[in-house]
Amino acid sequence: MKKIIAFLTGLCLLPCWIQADILQQNLNSGWKFRQSRLTNWYPATVPGVIHTDLLANKIIDDPFFRLNERGLQWIDKEDWMYETVFDADNAIMEKNNIQIHFFGLDTYADVYLNGEQILKADNMFREWKVDVKGKLKASGNKLEVYFHSPIKIDIPKFDALPYQYRTGPDQSENGGIFDKRVSIFARKAGYHYGWDWGPRFVTSGIWRPVILEAWNDFHIQNVFIRQKEVDAKKANITAQVEILSDNTVSNAQIAIKDADSGKIYGTITTSLKQGLNTLSVDFTIKNPTLWWCKGWGDQHLYSFLTEAGFQSKIIDSQKTKTGLRSLKVINRPDKDGEAFYFELNGIPVFAKGANYIPQDNFLPRVTPEQYRQTVLDAVNANMNMLRVWGGGIYENDLFYDLCDLYGIMVWQDFMFACSLYPSEGAFLENIRQEAIDNVKRLRNHPSIALWCGNNEVYYFWTLWNFDEYYREQSPEYEKIIWKQYTDLFDKTLPEVVGEYSPGTFYLSSSPYNKNKDEDHNGDRHYWGVWHGQEPTTKYNEVRSRFFSEYGFQSFPEFESVKIFAPEPDDWNITSEVMMAHQRAGNYANPRIREYLQKEYKEPLDFQGFLYMSQVLQGDAVKIAIEAHRRDRPYCMGTLFWQHNDCWPVASWASRDYYGRWKAQHYFARDAYRDMLVSPIAKDGKMDIYLISDRLKAVSGKLDIQVARFNGEIVNRITQNISVPANTSVKSFSIEMEKLLNGTPANEVFVYAVFTAKDGTAYTNRYFPVAQKEIDFPKAHISKEIQTVTDGYEITLQSDKFARAVFLTVEGHDVFFENNYFDLLPNQQTKVKAKTPLSKTELENRLKISSFKDYY
Repeated sequence: MKKIIAFLTGLCLLPCWIQADILQQNLNSGWKFRQSRLTNWYPATVPGVIHTDLLANKIIDDPFFRLNERGLQWIDKEDWMYETVFDADNAIMEKNNIQIHFFGLDTYADVYLNGEQILKADNMFREWKVDVKGKLKASGNKLEVYFHSPIKIDIPKFDALPYQYRTGPDQSENGGIFDKRVSIFARKAGYHYGWDWGPRFVTSGIWRPVILEAWNDFHIQNVFIRQKEVDAKKANITAQVEILSDNTVSNAQIAIKDADSGKIYGTITTSLKQGLNTLSVDFTIKNPTLWWCKGWGDQHLYSFLTEAGFQSKIIDSQKTKTGLRSLKVINRPDKDGEAFYFELNGIPVFAKGANYIPQDNFLPRVTPEQYRQTVLDAVNANMNMLRVWGGGIYENDLFYDLCDLYGIMVWQDFMFACSLYPSEGAFLENIRQEAIDNVKRLRNHPSIALWCGNNEVYYFWTLWNFDEYYREQSPEYEKIIWKQYTDLFDKTLPEVVGEYSPGTFYLSSSPYNKNKDEDHNGDRHYWGVWHGQEPTTKYNEVRSRFFSEYGFQSFPEFESVKIFAPEPDDWNITSEVMMAHQRAGNYANPRIREYLQKEYKEPLDFQGFLYMSQVLQGDAVKIAIEAHRRDRPYCMGTLFWQHNDCWPVASWASRDYYGRWKAQHYFARDAYRDMLVSPIAKDGKMDIYLISDRLKAVSGKLDIQVARFNGEIVNRITQNISVPANTSVKSFSIEMEKLLNGTPANEVFVYAVFTAKDGTAYTNRYFPVAQKEIDFPKAHISKEIQTVTDGYEITLQSDKFARAVFLTVEGHDVFFENNYFDLLPNQQTKVKAKTPLSKTELENRLKISSFKDYY
């Protein structure tokens, strides 16, 4: 049955006004597909992509299983036809204006309605609206979408050039097209062509919804709630309303209301010309309830209702949700170089978060629940920012709605990453329209903190010497490519942001450092640890004003590995399957081993290797986060790479593809709390820093203990401390020799606790020597399980210090509220577990292990 959605509202501009209907009909059902050169049709799902349709029809096996990726590279060399037949509702047929709205076509698509071509699409990131009045029939409409192979379309472009564009991790060889790295010619998600954490699946399909829209007279196209000046006393706002009108209209009335209370904020009476009209309604909200990021206050959202009408009739209305806030990037010279930080409602924010990539290679199968959980996993790890990275997509509205709701600020890249692009002529104009579409779509979200032109393109040109590479090839080529770069990132994109989202900060590239000075200017992508093979302790030395990337690799846990690699022959880090699920190169799995051998003892077996890789990753990122937070206000942000995966793989992610938290995510959650106690040994001293994100000073008690691994206290120091608001301070310092009290450094650990006056305790543990030099004791851990609301509470106690206690249940996905934690001797720790298992099953199947068990 056809679905007609009438957008109605009970609120009127004037008491006597009548609401008109703007109609929509869903066109997402009844689709089928075929390989263009064959005749067999199969059912299709819209939204969807060709790979998921082939999988649903059992034509291909799970692309992520073992080595299946290799056998599926033929798909992107084929053209595909999609088709549906639909009837148009009588109410729609009677309207003066009828259009088909494609929210996303991936990527090169010819669209036909009843045999007539109505659209030629060439950009995955754009929305396409096509006038079909006069082309649409009441019944039996055939809608066809012919998808051209992006590989066959773009290889001729590659072959036609006398030079090649340097690209990022485009895995053309895996796709069977040798060195023809064609990803930069398509306005399509770069990671589809492979990345150093992702497979190569170059998709095609109707990846976002399709609807039929119809209206009379005029239609509200867009409403922008432009926040010109916002503070606690007032919010000066201009509602910019775009109205598409059939004819010239005199005395049209536009009103902006509170959608919940009906309170009128502002009205205008104006004339509409035929075509597109942009109108402004100015108003002020006194004493607004402000929107705050996670940890600083509520995420209050206003719901504005825009109504447009004439002759006592509301013709159209639109609701717009947004939060009122002042969110700025402060990027100006200071005594140390050039500051780079976010300021929310007049207060400097230390950004705590991660880089976000698409959640799946096959985007339409990401569910609303997966979106919710992914954002909540950031919230529950005490993050306040996610960076939407430029090799993926401009995310679905739901992602930004959730960030608005939970207080996660968004660093938003335009979709360009690690490559140079042929940005001139029609291609550049295509990008401009893409940017307009997405800036307008996202500009009302209070979570949007900045727009960034690209990921690492300027970095590659300057610090990776792409400029010299092209200069050696030909000075002429260098000039052409650099002009294309500046036309796109220094002209087109900032012009779009300035015109369509004035007041939003634009950064041309990330990282961007003046004079190649990464220490003192702008943001930094630091990869000396990992790519540069520097020790993890180097994080304590490297400085930046804002770390927008850094990270360390690990494997998924064994329960996750068994899903995509169930054969025992696969259970070796150099097996063919495990190497195929490591996309950073043949060096990467051995590099994890090298780091483990340098910093830990050798793992006993494959399971131990997986576990210890996660602990090592967690330790590395914990070191980095603490160093960055200690260094505030010089450093004002830390976003690790990366929050999530798009398939099961060894990577830098803190959560694996299946949503399981790695050790890093637990460690980051603690390091990102609103207060942090951070011990660090330097120059023969132990310094204790206290870092606070709280907006008021905090007083409390600092307790420093030095203990042997059997629990014997070697030294203990307590002090009353006052911590200033929103800063970092060195609160205590002592000579290491005095602190250890004559005890060998490899026989003890330092345990620091700050207990605030409100009773909240913040703890941290520090080893005075490298863990490789410590012989951790074999711990005996007892457990007791009780049923509680939403699961179970597990009480654990150990006779000795237990490093990185790991809880798991074979064959079951159990979420433990805490995991990979240190268990102090003879102290109880309670852990909540969520699982459908019975108490008896959990007691019998729960495995408890610690660091000592794996070497």
